[in-house]
Amino acid sequence: MLKILGLAAMALITTGFFGCVHRSGGTWMMKSAPIPEGWPELTPIGEVRVQDYPVYRAATVEQADLAGDGMRPMFMELFNHIKRNEIAMTAPVEMEYTPREGQAPAMASMAFLYRSPTLGATGEDGEVRVEDLPAASFASVGMRGAYKASRYERGLAMLEEWAGSQDEWRVVGPARYLGYNSPFVLPFLRYGEVQVPVERTSGSND
Repeated sequence: MLKILGLAAMALITTGFFGCVHRSGGTWMMKSAPIPEGWPELTPIGEVRVQDYPVYRAATVEQADLAGDGMRPMFMELFNHIKRNEIAMTAPVEMEYTPREGQAPAMASMAFLYRSPTLGATGEDGEVRVEDLPAASFASVGMRGAYKASRYERGLAMLEEWAGSQDEWRVVGPARYLGYNSPFVLPFLRYGEVQVPVERTSGSND
């Protein structure tokens, strides 16, 4: 009887685990929330690909505008914004970092992405800025593990190596770190992407 109960429990755990797995672009992640409309496939772990992103609406908060340091104050400011405005949570969360000489980079901003640009309205909501971002291309590398500065730096190093090894694309802006999983997903299972915006060079073919 105990053996049967054990097998049944294992079956339920396995079903629950694999029922939450989202497969896309040759990789997988634990699905925490819907992604924005028109979002491209996931970038494989450790592989650099150029991905095309549609126009999307983002609610952004800057670290410099808040009383506390780190991820939590920004997350709570954004969470209260979407709760107050009845905007459903989506994934990924977008993070940008400021480099610091001799230290790990510091998180400078965080953004929650809306499911669709037709939801809500653009403008200011306290410390939160809601705006529509234009369609753009990003060089992207998939990362597995906790969302921390050292993993961001590792992904950024891969992108810098890629940028120096080809002449079809040029980097045109600061990097970002996209985190697709909630804190309820075990750190070693979390999926993210480190990205830099890119444009084709004048000598490359479309």
